Amino acid sequence: MIPPPALEIAVVVWGLVLLLAEAFMERANRRGFAIAAIAGLLAVLIASFFLRTTPGPATATGFWTFYTADPLAIFFKRFALVTTILVLVMAIDYAPMIRIGVPAATPQAGLGEFFTLPLFTCAGLMWMASAIDFIMIFVSLELVTMSFYVLVSFTRRNPVALEAGVKYLILSALATGFLVYGITWIFGVTGETNLARITSVIATQNVDHAPLLFGIVLVLVALGFKIAAVPFQIWVPDVYQGAPTPVTAFLSVGSKAAGFVVLLRVLGPFLMLPEVGRVLVGVTAATLIYGNFAALPQSNLKRLLGYSSIAHAGYLLIGVVAFSGAAVAYYLVAYLLMTLLSFAVLIVVGNSAGDQIEDYAGLAKRSPFLAFTMLIGMISLAGVPFTAGFLGKYFVFDAAIRQHQVALVVIGVITVGCGFYYYLKVVRAMYWLEPAADATPVHTSPLSRLTMSALVIAIIFFGVYPQPILNALSPELPVPRMVVR
Repeated sequence: MIPPPALEIAVVVWGLVLLLAEAFMERANRRGFAIAAIAGLLAVLIASFFLRTTPGPATATGFWTFYTADPLAIFFKRFALVTTILVLVMAIDYAPMIRIGVPAATPQAGLGEFFTLPLFTCAGLMWMASAIDFIMIFVSLELVTMSFYVLVSFTRRNPVALEAGVKYLILSALATGFLVYGITWIFGVTGETNLARITSVIATQNVDHAPLLFGIVLVLVALGFKIAAVPFQIWVPDVYQGAPTPVTAFLSVGSKAAGFVVLLRVLGPFLMLPEVGRVLVGVTAATLIYGNFAALPQSNLKRLLGYSSIAHAGYLLIGVVAFSGAAVAYYLVAYLLMTLLSFAVLIVVGNSAGDQIEDYAGLAKRSPFLAFTMLIGMISLAGVPFTAGFLGKYFVFDAAIRQHQVALVVIGVITVGCGFYYYLKVVRAMYWLEPAADATPVHTSPLSRLTMSALVIAIIFFGVYPQPILNALSPELPVPRMVVR
């Protein structure tokens, strides 16, 4: 049996090996590093099914007061591994754009680092899934963020990418400051950084709630930046549009998933404070409304998916308000499948045409396969029945009703209608508009075609039979009643 921390160690070591190999193997085909990275992550993914059990919170000592391998952590470790594998597959198709955007004397310069850096991001995401102490949360969060600093502005000949990188750097550093300051206040009140011990202190001791509430609000500001919740979403449209498309997909799915699992863990000790419930409900409603309505006028598909990610953060926050780990986990899996499918098509079409919705005009005639896969991605994002996106919304709405959050369900159902409008704009362009006179057929590599086909099958399969995902989280997180007065 494998100790759980060995998974993260293996990912980091394999990333260092590939970086060193890339530095000394000047004539090697850099796409081979992507294949090697995918193979290494697949091996770690298989190893995740043979993990040794870890001490429970009541008996944890030493290292295990910082780290856990409960069902939620293991589920999101696998989620991070699968996400990184799919992003690397997308990065192979995006390689020609990297060559254009990276100044160098050799044709393949920069590709090795672009294929290797996601491994360090993946390791940070896996650590975040297991972090049960504020110190570990901070360290893992910074590992993820520093990797994204480089990836977002990787095509440094592109001024839009440089602008995106600077915005992400400045705002992320600001969010880190909020996180550290919030942790300081919480530690000052409770004398603990371990989440389980903080819960015990709040429940058994007469602590001052005012500074404690101030600290958790500061932490929520930092996590709100990571999950793109309103009003901390200002960086999303520009960064998503300017970053390389595979990095945008990674930010949209991997970073958001890790942020939500940390949010679920951090909120546990503080749900007994009624003010926390009111803040969460307000942020959720604002995120739903802003994300959906801001996406309506968008004509750039990357920017539309950026605002769409804000809207989906709102739906996920409904599950967080209801504190349903299963609903959040299922929605994140559905979001992974349909978002990465959409970005995979965006990369292929973007390499030959562009990122504007009008560039998809007549795609059904130029490439019926790509048009069909994008159709499945769009209708699943919109929430059409018999897709994973529909069941994801159903589960979060059901969890909210059980917790008597009827107002959020009403707002969520109304804003779903906005999603139908802006997602189906893409479908209309593909199937109802005529292609441009100079439009050419769009070709897809065998690896990308296989990946897209697998994502389409998974979207439909899990949209009809969600039980495998729900069983992966058994036993589920405890579901305390959130106090909202």
